[in-house]
Amino acid sequence: MAFQPLVSIIIAVKNAPKLLAETLQSIRLQHYHALEVIVIDGGSTDGTIDVIHANTDLIKFFVSEPDDGISDAFNKGVKLATGEYINFQGAGDLFYSPNSIAQLFAGLDNSYELICGKVMRVEEDGQTPIWIAPKKIKPFKASSLLFKMSLPHQGLFTHRQFFEKNGLFDTNVRFAMDYEILLRAYHHFPKTILKDVLISKWRAGGVGANRITEIFEEYHRIKTKHQVASSFVLTAIDKFSRAKYYFKTKCGLAY
Repeated sequence: MAFQPLVSIIIAVKNAPKLLAETLQSIRLQHYHALEVIVIDGGSTDGTIDVIHANTDLIKFFVSEPDDGISDAFNKGVKLATGEYINFQGAGDLFYSPNSIAQLFAGLDNSYELICGKVMRVEEDGQTPIWIAPKKIKPFKASSLLFKMSLPHQGLFTHRQFFEKNGLFDTNVRFAMDYEILLRAYHHFPKTILKDVLISKWRAGGVGANRITEIFEEYHRIKTKHQVASSFVLTAIDKFSRAKYYFKTKCGLAY
């Protein structure tokens, strides 16, 4: 029998009815049917709640109330989730094709705590490609996390036991909450697999738009907090990452 675990898809949204509707439609098109959809709304004051009510046949749980940011919203979703694996999408992110989730789980079993596919970064139109990550699929090594978030969360399906062992998202982390929780597990990293399957179109914009300096600072802070390498190594990586980013930006290259 094919491995088809129940998957909880958690969507964080606030005041984005059109984007939420597009994300929900991409879930409706999935050929993988063992899904539960959870929408965590941060207290929208526009038509977002109308979109939620129009999709109650698809949405298993929803919460609409003020929150303390994306980490808090994700935590609310995790507490409601009953799926064996949990995936996170933002309003406006789109599953790449109707077969994305089915292809990801094909041929696997639940021995993997983290199962990850590829993510396509797209312009705010939701279609125009910018880059794809990971660029190359190879056996995952936790050391890749020293340089970047090498398991993009829109493409990542996390077994619920990961949260049971490592806790929930840190509400003090504003931009890289998905990265921080993986770094928390760095020294006892679980069994992980990367598959050459495009999972999601990650739409440009969001809370991190035009905040690259703050993002680099947060990356360095959470790496230091979890002692994933010596201070000397982490400082060198921070300087290298910033220089690489600014060089590519100046040269007009996709980062």
